[in-house]
Amino acid sequence: MKPILITATNTDVGKTYTTLKLISIYTKMGYQVGVMKPIETGVKNHPEDATILLNECQKHNPKFNDLDIEDICPIRLKLPAAPIVANNFTPIDLAPILESFNKIKNYCDLLLIESAGGILTPVNIDFYMVDLAKLFDAKTLLICQSNLGTISTTLLHFEYLKSQKIDYTFAFNITDEDFSLISKPYFDKKFSNLLSIQDDLETIANSLLSQ
Repeated sequence: MKPILITATNTDVGKTYTTLKLISIYTKMGYQVGVMKPIETGVKNHPEDATILLNECQKHNPKFNDLDIEDICPIRLKLPAAPIVANNFTPIDLAPILESFNKIKNYCDLLLIESAGGILTPVNIDFYMVDLAKLFDAKTLLICQSNLGTISTTLLHFEYLKSQKIDYTFAFNITDEDFSLISKPYFDKKFSNLLSIQDDLETIANSLLSQ
């Protein structure tokens, strides 16, 4: 079964929240779920998001008790910035990420991979977070923001994903109370089935499996 990359239109759009919910949903479906956050920046003592993911995963998949945070998050950088910037423009070696991926996939039926930042957050000068989908041959879930301006932002992301021939499922994290008035009417006209992570995660989960 192909892994699933959870990414977003920006940072702090709801990737970790969504990944945690998907762990529970897929476990209830009968899958042994695994998680990975290949890169985390802004790490002072330990990678907070990756630790949350690992702890939650261990509750549902006992096999993950044999793994540690270095397996789940092989690249950890102190500066809260894009990885290439946080690494002072020294190219980030992708080999540890692939090594972790090849190890972790043996501990689960379905691997959820959470990116850092948005889809075009640069890992290296010419390698972006969304390129993890190609690296891992993963399905892609794009979480879209709901604030004013999301129409343009979301459509630009769609066009880029299409240009890269990346198949994706998208859903909105509706945190802006004006979304239903300002942005949703356009998306309702443009798309036949608008999904949110608040109301439709089971539908989203099934859609990702059927891709």
